[in-house]
Amino acid sequence: MTAPVVPGAGHAEPGPAAWPTGEVPAGGWPQPAAYQPVEPDRFTRLVIRLHERAPRWAVPLAALGCVGMGMAYALVSDPTHSDPDARPTCLLKLTTGLDCPGCGGTRALWYVLHADLPAAARHHFLFVFSLPFLAYLFVAWAGNQAFGWRLPELRLSPKVIGGFLAAWLAFSVLRNLPWAPFTALYV
Repeated sequence: MTAPVVPGAGHAEPGPAAWPTGEVPAGGWPQPAAYQPVEPDRFTRLVIRLHERAPRWAVPLAALGCVGMGMAYALVSDPTHSDPDARPTCLLKLTTGLDCPGCGGTRALWYVLHADLPAAARHHFLFVFSLPFLAYLFVAWAGNQAFGWRLPELRLSPKVIGGFLAAWLAFSVLRNLPWAPFTALYV
């Protein structure tokens, strides 16, 4: 409960006139100045206007386009027949010689797109394992955004997500160890 406002007792009336001014009250800490909202610039106003006018299916379609471009890149570049040092290359592998957590992912995607799951799993098992979950999450999200579908939610607890990230980290470390049986994980 707050004390009642008594005029003339050192309290200001509520409202904009009572907002802090940055002055130091007697025996107190300085009060911060009032927040003044910033007027958005032209580009921000354009983005806001486009967002307000965009149909419901625009964002899922844009996300699908990005995924499609990634798949097209994997198909066109054919990472399975390129040299390990061919451009573009992984900066971590280029500088340290170690496989990064995503090393082999593009090759695994290429093999998945050609329906060769054993070869895809050989290049990046956890990527191949996570694809059905990622696909379902995308379809559920996009269907809800674009068409209002209510697919059953895939509820992943923080412990499951943390366990998956820990497995990915362990996989990333183990695949770089230079002795058997871990050399089989080297791509």
